[in-house]
Amino acid sequence: MNQIPDRLTKVRLRIEAAAKACGRRADDISLLAVSKTKPAGDVLAAYQAGQRAFGENYLQDALPKMQALKGLDIEWHFIGRLQSNKTAEISRYFDWVHGLDRVKHAERLSAQRPTDESPLQVCLQVNLSGEASKGGATAEHLPELALAVARLPRLKLRGLMTMPDPDSDLATQRAVFARLRGLLEDLRSRGLDLDTLSMGMSADMEAAIAEGSTLVRVGTDIFGARA
Repeated sequence: MNQIPDRLTKVRLRIEAAAKACGRRADDISLLAVSKTKPAGDVLAAYQAGQRAFGENYLQDALPKMQALKGLDIEWHFIGRLQSNKTAEISRYFDWVHGLDRVKHAERLSAQRPTDESPLQVCLQVNLSGEASKGGATAEHLPELALAVARLPRLKLRGLMTMPDPDSDLATQRAVFARLRGLLEDLRSRGLDLDTLSMGMSADMEAAIAEGSTLVRVGTDIFGARA
């Protein structure tokens, strides 16, 4: 826990260096600290070091942390796979959802979002590898999905998210992220007001930032290895 502030500083310096290298402003890139499987104390340590946005993959793991840290101005992001029987609690307790890839789930999230809360901010997950085992909409079905989600009253469509296959080659990493950026630009040309590219993690954030990422998701480099 005592190492978390130092690790956060190192990650922020990486973001600043990557932004500078491609002529971007570091302030235009948000850091999402992925706290899945980590205790509330670790989240609190990062919060006390200035971090405000945290990502969780598992609802049952996230809810006790949310309760323990209730009252803090934390922005909670759900970044795991959506299930129909979990949408009610996700729509109630989270501020963002990054893994939306079905109209059915979108309709449930919108209908179940409390009326006294602001609209749920959502990103559509895009599967660029074509693997059936991975979540995400295909590039071909993305426009239809995006237009349907944008019409739902209790959701605010913000942009796109992807989780590419691990690859150490910088050019390969950039090619994948460039494709997602192109898909976002296509949706903008269709009249959708989108501002978020959720892409890039510990191993590939430099490539993602070079291709326009506005939000990087980092876990291990902040909280250490998971059990």
